[in-house]
Amino acid sequence: MGRPDRPNSSDAPELVWQHEYRDEGYGEAPPPAYELEAPDGSVPLKGRTGATEDGRLDIDLDSHLAKTLVHLVPSRKPLQAGDRMSRRFTVKKTWRIRLNIVIQVVGSRGDVQPFIALGQELKRKYGHRVRLATHNTFQDFVLESGLEFYPIGGDPKELMAYMVKNPGLIPSMKSLREGDIQRKRSMMSELLDGCWRSCIEADTNTGIPFTADAIIANPPSFAHIHCAQALGVPLHLMFTMPWSSTRAFPHPLANFKAGKMDPQTVNYASYGIVEWLTWQGLGDLINKWRSATLDLEPVPTSVGPSLAEALQVPFTYCWSPALVPKPLDWAAHIDVCGFFFRNAETYTPPRDIDDFLRAGPPPVYIGFGSIVIDDPEKMTNLILEAVHMCGVRAIISRGWSKLGGNLASSEKVLFIGDCPHEWLFEHVSAVVHHGGAGTAACGLRNACPTFIVPFFGDQPFWGKMVATAGAGPQPIHHQSLTSQNLADAINFCLLPTTMEAAQEISATMATEHGVEAAAHSFHANLPIETLQCDILPDRPAAWMYKKAPIKLCKLAAQILIERCVIEQKDLRLYSSSPIVISNERWDPVTSTFSAGTRVVSDMTTKTTGMFLDPFMELRRSQAINAAADANHSGTHQSGIKTAGRMAGASAKSFGKMYMGIVKGMVVDIPFAAAEGFRAVPKLYGEDVQNHGEVSDWKSGAAVAGRSFTHGISDGVSDLFVKPIQDGKKDGALGFVKGVGKGSLGFTSKTASAIIGLVAYPGQGICKSIRHAANSQTRRRVAAQRHWEGEFLAQSQGGDKAVEHVLYIFEGLRRATAPV
Repeated sequence: MGRPDRPNSSDAPELVWQHEYRDEGYGEAPPPAYELEAPDGSVPLKGRTGATEDGRLDIDLDSHLAKTLVHLVPSRKPLQAGDRMSRRFTVKKTWRIRLNIVIQVVGSRGDVQPFIALGQELKRKYGHRVRLATHNTFQDFVLESGLEFYPIGGDPKELMAYMVKNPGLIPSMKSLREGDIQRKRSMMSELLDGCWRSCIEADTNTGIPFTADAIIANPPSFAHIHCAQALGVPLHLMFTMPWSSTRAFPHPLANFKAGKMDPQTVNYASYGIVEWLTWQGLGDLINKWRSATLDLEPVPTSVGPSLAEALQVPFTYCWSPALVPKPLDWAAHIDVCGFFFRNAETYTPPRDIDDFLRAGPPPVYIGFGSIVIDDPEKMTNLILEAVHMCGVRAIISRGWSKLGGNLASSEKVLFIGDCPHEWLFEHVSAVVHHGGAGTAACGLRNACPTFIVPFFGDQPFWGKMVATAGAGPQPIHHQSLTSQNLADAINFCLLPTTMEAAQEISATMATEHGVEAAAHSFHANLPIETLQCDILPDRPAAWMYKKAPIKLCKLAAQILIERCVIEQKDLRLYSSSPIVISNERWDPVTSTFSAGTRVVSDMTTKTTGMFLDPFMELRRSQAINAAADANHSGTHQSGIKTAGRMAGASAKSFGKMYMGIVKGMVVDIPFAAAEGFRAVPKLYGEDVQNHGEVSDWKSGAAVAGRSFTHGISDGVSDLFVKPIQDGKKDGALGFVKGVGKGSLGFTSKTASAIIGLVAYPGQGICKSIRHAANSQTRRRVAAQRHWEGEFLAQSQGGDKAVEHVLYIFEGLRRATAPV
């Protein structure tokens, strides 16, 4: 491929293709992996990035946080071909289960559009019912595509304006002073609630009931994994920028200051650092929402940042492997499928666009879509001057910033409103835009040389990818853009070598089918064995029959209820993909200290409540009395009643504090110590037995029994087995090491076994009590599933369906009955 010369810059590392082909299903010549290399061609410098003005997070590798997180990076174990091969190439399933799928998307129109294409594929080819849950402003956009829409709230324009003002993860002092942070947190609370409602509430247009059987989401929606846990349904994440830890390249939102650490390790750690900082800003909000809305326990701080990665949630990346191949250290549950494009639709352009295109050579497209620019007039003048300097014709999209204001179009420049990029980019010579993945993909698909002016997020990343492929110049951040360097960039795009590179990328992308591949990836990662109804195998199970191990879908359950074969009380909610969040423990010291710190923090919060809650009751009473005076209603609260409420609030807070202390000292700290001692053998490379998860008092007792039996027996045997094993391997020195390992193993395993006799049953009892006390969400989900079952029975429960359900159920009940 022809590559135009580009000026070297220490702030703009080039990507060098390493010719190590791997069979990843891309054909006979799959795209190779790559690594960052210094401009002078010397030792690879993975992790070096551009100037900090691109808005990404500036990370000091010598800081205490960075060093701590880098040390937590697991040792590198190269994946075997079978472990790395994406499941859509290895899992062969004949899919016929029709699901209710909710796709949750937070972002701009460019973020929503790819998922419209995916939703159409899932509906058309697989027969799923697809609901796209996103911002209210995109309602018409979604409904016109033939998909269901659910509004989750949030203003994408406000989000875009905030991101332009605060492109990194750390907000500016200006944003703090102007209250942007609190507004963003309020919007995030709205989005979390909206995402949950999108999983269980009826269609807002038709009133048809809906409960999700599976969730697809982009990571910024944040609610996804928690909604999936509350429902017990499969989750699949999809995104247009790297979000999974890899040693191949750093997180797109991270910049690095100089350091002496291994570059590949730093790349891997950058994802954890970005996630950790994100959790610091939103973790309290998410945990409060989990507790108040979903009846779920808070996620531990040590687990929250890496939750999706620790649980190995399936992840599909929506970009072309010709542009960024799948890194060699991404496992089978992570896939790179290609860009998502909608099916071409017939489009008749307005007369002004049609006349302009016919009046001369193909123009250059310039637009920044949903970006909200601080000074659109200044940007407009800059663009017009650059276009004049180049002597080209240009189409300028006004976008959300209203570029051009009240200016009229001319022979050389046409200002336009909304126009489908899929059609427009077939008629332009080059594109200049903000670097959204969807816009970049559309330009390259149409062989348009591309110049990216990034504002925030992954836009600098895509700018460098396009430049590396030779299809455009190096990106220039919007704050550094001038009429001169914009004119230079446009001229660069129109060079024959640049146009040739864009044409070659377009030819490669023409062989990819991103939407189809992503749909295949989604189904390949679904647990078909646990998802399927035992009576109607083309429907997902929603209930478990309590009297026999029979999984029932909503329709089958309702038919059996209406025919008086079973009662509602015979059913319990079924989880096809249960999510268990456990706090990873490393050793008894850090685990006990962490638990103790949490107990002290809870005590402090509850102690504060003893004084704050009565004051809030007083304020509430004063507000009620003030409203009564204003309305002349005379419904004042007496002083005695107010005092009683204040005393009750204080007593309630005292009770919470007391119970928190008891639980912390009797359950939480011993449980952390038992888990910490159990994890000690990991420190010298021994695999630790998994005794199961504690979910209720029964499982707590069972885990305690297994932990005690294995802990005592393994601890005693370690005293004799370890010295012999290591002595055979390394002689006398190995024998001495074995004695040390055996002694440490005996101490840690027996300690875990003994402490666990109290800790695991105590933890189980607490979870059983919490489960019984917090059942509002489960009751709501059950009610919604019953309601949908009633609707399905009325619309689809014909005589043949009823006869089939009754016949199969009786057969299953007889087959599972005890002898």
